[in-house]
Amino acid sequence: MNYFKGRHFQQDIIIVAVGYYFRFSLSYRDIVELLRDRGVSVHHTTVMRWVHHYGPIFKALWRQHQTSHTKSWRIDETYINVKGHWTYLYRAIDSNGLTLDFELRKHRDYAAAYHFLKRLLTTNGRPDRLVTDQYRATLKAVKHLMKQDYLSKSAHQCSKYRNNLIEQDHRFIKRHRVRSASFQSIRTASATLSGTEVIHALRKKTRRELSLIGFSAVDELKAMVPA
Repeated sequence: MNYFKGRHFQQDIIIVAVGYYFRFSLSYRDIVELLRDRGVSVHHTTVMRWVHHYGPIFKALWRQHQTSHTKSWRIDETYINVKGHWTYLYRAIDSNGLTLDFELRKHRDYAAAYHFLKRLLTTNGRPDRLVTDQYRATLKAVKHLMKQDYLSKSAHQCSKYRNNLIEQDHRFIKRHRVRSASFQSIRTASATLSGTEVIHALRKKTRRELSLIGFSAVDELKAMVPA
């Protein structure tokens, strides 16, 4: 599939724009200025449309390219402001800090926790250890999944200390959007955070592999796009 067919700008320009936006705490106008210095004239609303369009696409491509992970997982959620209201970004990482999955939900309740956990377990199999906080809705979802045989009873642990790893990992996502005003809709927030999470996941993987070349958001995104 050609994800860039019919676009006014070339694929490389779009990937550079969204790659920089997802990687760094920049505004759309910052991206416009960076592209202008490279001889490319584009309006900031065009960059915004690229971000909202390609965030979910890169999330889908990233899922196709996911590699092996450990069987010890950490699950938690963090708050995201959308038009003056709190929404909840559910996130999962393994014991090495590598991202397993993420999903933005309107509410922090049983349905949100169950949907996220069920997809995580269906996609990645059964973990040897699943660490969560003691939030009632999350515990209810975990118990339901145990009854449905998605998870063994011995695998689940409630431990604030063991969940420090993912709480520290939230910081990049929160810090990345510190210059951004509140998101205006759950759709655009989810699309933008999808791209941000993908870049964060790829960067962690590169650092884990001790790459001599270093990390490039643009190169990583280009590598995911089918030729």
